[in-house]
Amino acid sequence: MGTEPQTPKHLEDWLRDAHAMEKQAEKMLEAQASRLEHYPQLKARIEEHLTETRGQTEKIEQCISLLGTDLSAMKDMGGKLAAFGQAMGGMMSGDEVVKGGLASYAFEHFEIASYKALIQAAEKVGKPEIARICEEILREEEAMAAWLGEHLDDTTRQFLERSENSDLRAKT
Repeated sequence: MGTEPQTPKHLEDWLRDAHAMEKQAEKMLEAQASRLEHYPQLKARIEEHLTETRGQTEKIEQCISLLGTDLSAMKDMGGKLAAFGQAMGGMMSGDEVVKGGLASYAFEHFEIASYKALIQAAEKVGKPEIARICEEILREEEAMAAWLGEHLDDTTRQFLERSENSDLRAKT
């Protein structure tokens, strides 16, 4: 028997959840970016975070491999996050850009909390490389949440100004 701590089922399960979460985030970000026409700064930041999200998915796959788990046999909790994604993806209302901003801000904080839990789980079982990777992802999620928080007022004001002018499309 080795002295290395056993990998708890929680770490593996939570990594699977994070993988599903990032796949869902990718779909939501793609949908948002494809519809934003009149908010170039927001669109650019969403596209930047989409690239980060794709990298995060790969990093989570790396973490899962570090545990010796076969990715092809992995079952995601995609269904659990699908409802949230459908709610975000279905925001075709006239105020989509504002509601999308609110939902994105909330989702980023869900991701932040998830990575904080993963870091603790990885540290608890002596998996510093997994903790380090999750810390990298956490920093990206915190940066996106901060950006969204800093720009939500401006996006909302821009939307309201555009919605008052019948010649401008406010929605996207």
